[in-house]
Amino acid sequence: MKKKISIEGMSCMHCVNHVKEALEEIGGKNVDVNLSSKLAVAEFNEDVTDNKIKDIIKDYGYEVVNIE
Repeated sequence: MKKKISIEGMSCMHCVNHVKEALEEIGGKNVDVNLSSKLAVAEFNEDVTDNKIKDIIKDYGYEVVNIE
């Protein structure tokens, strides 16, 4: 399922790469992270919960504001 994730704390391309790496670590596919809009879009298997996404992003030092 495709998810759109609003993320706070990204300030540079290194941050973008970090977030992409985090989402891929939990099985994210076709991950696209946009610094200017502070959004990440990715496809996940059904077993990847919103809490799992929030936890991995937090572990990498960023904050999830919203997941759609």
